Amino acid sequence: MAATKKPVSKSRGRSKNDPPKPTTVIFVRHGKTPTTGAELPGRSPGLHLGDVGVTQAQTAADRIAVLGDRVKAIYASPLERTRETAAPIAKALGLKVQRHRGLLELDVGDWTGRKLKDLYKLPEWRTVQKYPSGFTFPGGESFGAMQARISDTVIRLVAAHPGEVVVCVSHADPIRALIAQAMGTHLDLFQRIVVSPCSISAVMYGSEGPVVLAVNSIGGPLKDLAPA
Repeated sequence: MAATKKPVSKSRGRSKNDPPKPTTVIFVRHGKTPTTGAELPGRSPGLHLGDVGVTQAQTAADRIAVLGDRVKAIYASPLERTRETAAPIAKALGLKVQRHRGLLELDVGDWTGRKLKDLYKLPEWRTVQKYPSGFTFPGGESFGAMQARISDTVIRLVAAHPGEVVVCVSHADPIRALIAQAMGTHLDLFQRIVVSPCSISAVMYGSEGPVVLAVNSIGGPLKDLAPA
C-alpha cells in the first residue's frame, strides 16, 4: 500500500495576495485663535493661535506622543494656525511637518473674515446649515467640492502610508466632512458632527472600508485606538 502523503502546512506569514494592513489617520483640528467663534476666517492669512490655542496644541501633542514611532508622518494645512498646532506634535515625535494643500480650510470666498453674528442674519445661512450640499460660497468653494478634496487627499495619504499611522492637522469643516463620508452619512447632516478646537478624531482605512475610531476626543489616552 502506498504511503499517505501528509498535508503541507500553510505558512502563517502574510502572502503577497493578502490585503495591505490598514492605515490609521489621526485628524487634529487647529487650536483656538483670537477670532474663533466670532468670525468666519476661511483661508485668511496671518491668523495665529491665541494663548489658549497654544496650550491646546501642546495638550494634543502630549496625547499623540504616547503613540511614539507608530506615527510615521505629520501633515498640516499650509495656514499658520494649523502649522502652529502641528509643530509641538512634530517636536514630540521627532518628525517634520509636511504642508499639504488638500487639508486647507473650506474656501468661503466673499464671506472670508465676516462676523458670524452678521452671517447668522442672512437667508443663505439656513441653507449652509440645512442643505450644505447645495451651497457654494460666493466667490469660493462648495461644500461638495471641499468634501471631495479632503477625501481625495486622505485616499492619497493612505496609499502613501500603508499599514502606518499618520497625523493630519486641518480645520473643522474638512474634518467633519471626512468623518461624515467615512460613516456613510450624507453631507447635509455633517453639521451635526462636533469637531472642537484641538480635538482628535481618528479613522482606520482598510481593504473593507473605513472604520471611525474616535470623534471630537478632547481627553484620555490614544494608545489603544482600535476597532472594538
